[in-house]
Amino acid sequence: MNWQKFYRFNYERGHEMMSLLESEVVSKGKKAKKAAGVLSNLSSEKKNQALLGIASALLNDMENILQANEIDLSNLLASQNHTQAFYDRLQLTSSRIEDIAKGIHEIIDLDDPIGEVTSMWKRPNGLQIGKVKVPLGVIGIIYEARPNVTVDAVALSLKTGNAVILRGSSEAINSNRALVQVIKNALAQTEVPVDAVSLIEDISRETVVELMQQKEYLDVLIPRGSRGLIQSVVKNSQVPVIETGEGNCHTYIDDLADINMAKKIAVNAKTHRPGVCNAMETLLVHADIAPKCLAGILQEMLNRGVEIRGCTATKEIFSEVILATEKDWSTEYLDMILAVKVVSSLGEAIDHINKYGSGHSEAIVTNSYQNSREFLAKVDAAAVYINASTRFTDGYEFGLGAEMGISTQKLHVRGPMGLEALTSTKLIIYGEGQIR
Repeated sequence: MNWQKFYRFNYERGHEMMSLLESEVVSKGKKAKKAAGVLSNLSSEKKNQALLGIASALLNDMENILQANEIDLSNLLASQNHTQAFYDRLQLTSSRIEDIAKGIHEIIDLDDPIGEVTSMWKRPNGLQIGKVKVPLGVIGIIYEARPNVTVDAVALSLKTGNAVILRGSSEAINSNRALVQVIKNALAQTEVPVDAVSLIEDISRETVVELMQQKEYLDVLIPRGSRGLIQSVVKNSQVPVIETGEGNCHTYIDDLADINMAKKIAVNAKTHRPGVCNAMETLLVHADIAPKCLAGILQEMLNRGVEIRGCTATKEIFSEVILATEKDWSTEYLDMILAVKVVSSLGEAIDHINKYGSGHSEAIVTNSYQNSREFLAKVDAAAVYINASTRFTDGYEFGLGAEMGISTQKLHVRGPMGLEALTSTKLIIYGEGQIR
């Protein structure tokens, strides 16, 4: 074989394929940039009218959306490579679509942050300087499985005057195509440019790579999904990234906790929807209260189908525990699996969380004001709870209408990313002929 010709042939084929990939990503990037310029100057009323149209269209075209989603679900089942939690994330139902539409109405009811002057001050030379909120521009979002994210991302972006380019996963491609087509049909009846919303339909990995290179057209890129996806985007993107982190969330049951409350919170945090990022992955229990409450909590978990992986002390209290490995403490299962550790003190619990946690959501169950204050002060996470389930870390639950994801980084925004998170600021200066 002539290896030189072989390599040359494959190089040319690869170059040709990349050009074809660029044609979709770059073309949609250019159109989104142009649409963002129009969208940024539309009134709140016109943007809200567009959102109303989208909400109505989702309900009117529900049957087509569900049929597309059923294809994705069937393909997932045929692959035999999924968990029940993953299936749940992918699944759309009539009630879920109704909730999505309801969420759009909640966003409509929220104040539009664009154009808000956040501060104004005057300098000794007479210059008046202020800060006004403006759109980011074009937002790219790379996400896995959950088709509801498609609509949430669109609604939040349009409300804040941003165009959005969506790149979902292969598992949800039919659902996403159907949703975006419904959205575009609705936008065609409004003053919001249709190109303000785009879906990258090529689901090859190369489109993710190319999207990360589009700094000319994208103003920010938001990855939402597994640790591997997020870290790949953070490390390789040329576009500024808002990092949404995995949810290795903990609940710590203090020695001064109400046992009944602790059980309800722990069971809810693990089993309500185990496939989402705010579900509890590790339960920490103080050694002094563990003999009184742990067996009852773990039996309830077991009854609900949870596999329990615990430390030696946990297994001594509840024999049906699989001994945990070091990897279990840092794993986001997104499944009916729970890691459990008995700790000797509040300090040990905090140290464990800060070592293994992902900075997402952490909770303490306690009747001690002092212990709760120490937990709040020392735990490093976007959301820290006292006597409540971590399942509340959510845009809807926090009154934000929806979310683009849960940011676990500390620059620009942290926690559920609602409307405020999708804005930047512009300095405005009023003068009377001043020169320097």
